[in-house]
Amino acid sequence: MATISEVAARMKLESPLVAATPVEVRNDALARIRASLLAHKDEIFAANAADLAAADEAGVAPAVVKRLRFDEHKLADVCAGIDDTIALPDPVGRTLLKREMDEGLVLVRESCPIGVIGVIFEARPDALVQISSLCLKSGNCAILKGGSETMRTNRALFELIHAAAVEAGLPEGCLHQVEARADINELLGCDTSVDLLIPRGSNAFVRYIMDNTRIPVMGHSDGICHIYVDGAADIEKAVRICVDAKIQYTAACNAVETLLVQRSAAAELLPPIVAALQAEGVEVRGTDEVRAIADCAPATDADWDTEYLALIVSIKLVDGVDEAIDHINRHGSHHTDAIITEDAATAARFMQLVDSAGVYQNCSTRFADGFRYGFGAEVGISTSKLHARGPVGLEGLVTYKYKIFGSGQIVGDYASGKSSFHFKDL
Repeated sequence: MATISEVAARMKLESPLVAATPVEVRNDALARIRASLLAHKDEIFAANAADLAAADEAGVAPAVVKRLRFDEHKLADVCAGIDDTIALPDPVGRTLLKREMDEGLVLVRESCPIGVIGVIFEARPDALVQISSLCLKSGNCAILKGGSETMRTNRALFELIHAAAVEAGLPEGCLHQVEARADINELLGCDTSVDLLIPRGSNAFVRYIMDNTRIPVMGHSDGICHIYVDGAADIEKAVRICVDAKIQYTAACNAVETLLVQRSAAAELLPPIVAALQAEGVEVRGTDEVRAIADCAPATDADWDTEYLALIVSIKLVDGVDEAIDHINRHGSHHTDAIITEDAATAARFMQLVDSAGVYQNCSTRFADGFRYGFGAEVGISTSKLHARGPVGLEGLVTYKYKIFGSGQIVGDYASGKSSFHFKDL
């Protein structure tokens, strides 16, 4: 059996063939994947039932178990995502710049796949489908390592996905699944073969990946998301948005963890927001000021730097938008933050000065998602400012190369002054 290093080296050599595959073949692969998932759904569900039973026996937290489930609803979601991905234009081979440098000397910047991508993701089987679909559509090879809690489900899904891709005409080595945790460290050492790593998981896990590889890493380590409720907020909107951002999918990285409320309007805003959250089983933690207005547990300084991923939210009062911005930029993870206000100028200031990948007005932080952005799906959310930022879809999985089409030119002629450049965009 080949080692991860051998698999990655072979994949690196095959990656140009995958990159050159016509979009019709790549789209056919996705269509075959969709059909295969539907045709074999009972096998997938049986594998998932075994994973869920094992998780229950191991005492896995309910919020985590929700991530592990792959049912009819999740299947419908991933199939819709595949349909959307097929419908998206080909991200490969697009002309991004065309410039005549001199007569008969033309420069072209053209989009191309990144190459070999290693994706290490949490125990969410639907993520395997999304990641595979996006990597194949964007002409990339991928080494995939999912969470061990859904090993059976991931294995069933991967076998179907890989077989469908090969049947469509993609090379055998376009995808590879890693199951053993020990293989992760070997993967981290494949810096001559793997072009990019995308880790998804806990802060400690992502930090470990970043600290133990020379491969470029794209992703985020925390999801400490905020909502600032301004004095000019519509109370009904504020209640609905805050509740959705906390409970719609509590274990997601884009769930809200801290609410900031304008002090001058707190007496009016806080009671209905806190009551609505508590009615949904959320533990509300607040400063002394907050607790003087609404009954809740005490918050500590540690709460402002905590990603709960649970039914807990902390609340703090601020003088206004500037203090809210300062708090978010100091304590947030630059992921996704929102303002609730009917004041356009206040919203504009917030959205300009909050240094996050996503800044929203009057909507839930849970919209930070590639599927909801119309990307088909996402391989993850990046808080980096280099290459890709926010939900990473097809655009984030391609880079570019420069091509020059000449007619015998040499640099010596330009250095001596015999020839000269006359740049003209075509």
